[in-house]
Amino acid sequence: MSGLPASLADYGPAALSAVVVGVYLVLGEPLVGQVLHRRFEGRLRSDPAARRSFYLRLLVLEWGLALLALAIWLAAPDVDAAAVGLAWPTGWPGPVTGVAAVLVLVLALASVRALRGGALARAATLPQPGEGRHAEPTVHATLALLPRSRSERRLFTVVGVTAGVCEEWLYRGFFLAVVAAVAGDLPRVALVAVAAVAFGLAHAYQGVSGIVLTGVLGGVFAALYLETGSLLLPVLLHAAVDLRFLLVPSSALPEVLHARRAAGGALA
Repeated sequence: MSGLPASLADYGPAALSAVVVGVYLVLGEPLVGQVLHRRFEGRLRSDPAARRSFYLRLLVLEWGLALLALAIWLAAPDVDAAAVGLAWPTGWPGPVTGVAAVLVLVLALASVRALRGGALARAATLPQPGEGRHAEPTVHATLALLPRSRSERRLFTVVGVTAGVCEEWLYRGFFLAVVAAVAGDLPRVALVAVAAVAFGLAHAYQGVSGIVLTGVLGGVFAALYLETGSLLLPVLLHAAVDLRFLLVPSSALPEVLHARRAAGGALA
């Protein structure tokens, strides 16, 4: 991809704001994510509406930050739409990136199959006596986010689409334009690496394995963006990865399985 900003001068009066938001995405977002998810997981123990509340909070935060970045870009006189990925694709991904994108889809479907079979849920630790009947099993943080009820699933659909649109705009379109302006003429592989690290750190609440996994995904999304010159394919792939969880029935999720086990029912 060509046409990325060559210097902060391209941002004009919006230069400082662009850098501040870029730094926040790398350093601030991991801390905010940790705090929000700890509070969320704590509320799950006593509040049946905790997921819906958390989904709504995510929507407000992601769209708010995305609109802030959009306002900063609109105030940048010499950064056009193509420089932040707001354009139709101008090329196809290379063979390595194309294979990586296909692998992401294949592994996403494989993870759905594992979740539908209850493999991860059966491996979860049962709540200990005294934790309360609403206690969430000790499992990967992503499992705690999965919708259980019909209303949660509808709202989760909006969250998944929002993540695809807003996070690609923030971490690929806007962020990489700021990095290119600050660092100058970086090679494409360096931009991909920077995007991967930033995106992985944003998911620090998932632990080391979550950072690595989302970092790899962030690298694939960045490569797709830089090779096609558009955020379109990364947005579609990102949304598909997140929305795959809608294929997992609530009966395969931890709290339902544990409820059956407590009632003496057999696990499928």
